Amino acid sequence: MRRAIPILLALCALIAPLVLAVSAADKIRVVTTIPDLKALTEEVGAKLVDVESLARGTQNAHELEVRPSLMLKLRRADILIENGLDLDSWAEVAVQGANNSKIVRGAPGRVDVSRGIQVLDVPGTRVDRSMGDVHPLGNPHYSLDPGMAPIITQNIADGLARFAPEHRATFEKNRQAFLARLDEAMARWTKALEPLKGAKVVVYHPQWIYILHRFGLNQAAALEDRPGIPASPAHLTRVIRQMKEERIKVIIVEPWNDLKLATRVADEAGARAVVLASMVGGVKGADSYIAAIDHNVNALAQALR
Repeated sequence: MRRAIPILLALCALIAPLVLAVSAADKIRVVTTIPDLKALTEEVGAKLVDVESLARGTQNAHELEVRPSLMLKLRRADILIENGLDLDSWAEVAVQGANNSKIVRGAPGRVDVSRGIQVLDVPGTRVDRSMGDVHPLGNPHYSLDPGMAPIITQNIADGLARFAPEHRATFEKNRQAFLARLDEAMARWTKALEPLKGAKVVVYHPQWIYILHRFGLNQAAALEDRPGIPASPAHLTRVIRQMKEERIKVIIVEPWNDLKLATRVADEAGARAVVLASMVGGVKGADSYIAAIDHNVNALAQALR
């Protein structure tokens, strides 16, 4: 008996990695274009999914460089979840290089979570390059408006269920549990920003319209002359004058923007430049969907008071 115990322990040590490997292989391999969608997919899929994001939270999601490492992630994917509305159109190049028929456009494994979103800032005229980085389909930065999460997570759950229909009930249960936590957080965020309704802010780049609209704040101007086009001195002078005249207290800055420029403009206007998480992981501590919005709401509330 004493001799058998070491043998059994040795067998367990050999079998355990195999069990873990099988468990990992059973998971749905999901790739998302941006980390917001990774965070939300992990909420819906929980232990049934293994999720990677192509972009990091500190990157500019408009201009991701397509590298072979991205193609390798996509080659192994069962599902690709994209933001849509041309935010992540670069992903199409990576998909073509990945040679994975599961995730090509029109395949069941390709999930566009913008389906059903009420899109804001849709251009009323024909768009051309002289207008800067204007999106013909409308503003694509809807994911950090918590009011959009029910639609986004429904699209994610539907996409996961197409691949694994036997787990549809589990995906929906996970989704409802997350939305319940989000509702609690939404009450907290609404209370924090309610006294500041109608306040004006200046943005560096016009990507905050959804969360501003959600909480009753107004975008008065942008530091960029046109979207994606660096500001001229004359434009900055006009913005500073407007901020002084309208007593605007805040400039919202993305993690990759020129913070020195934004701070200089803010100082001249008697305001503050505030770095918000434009995606999950964009700033320290914003490592989940709710944590990212927590950071943004708290930073805005503090700066606007």
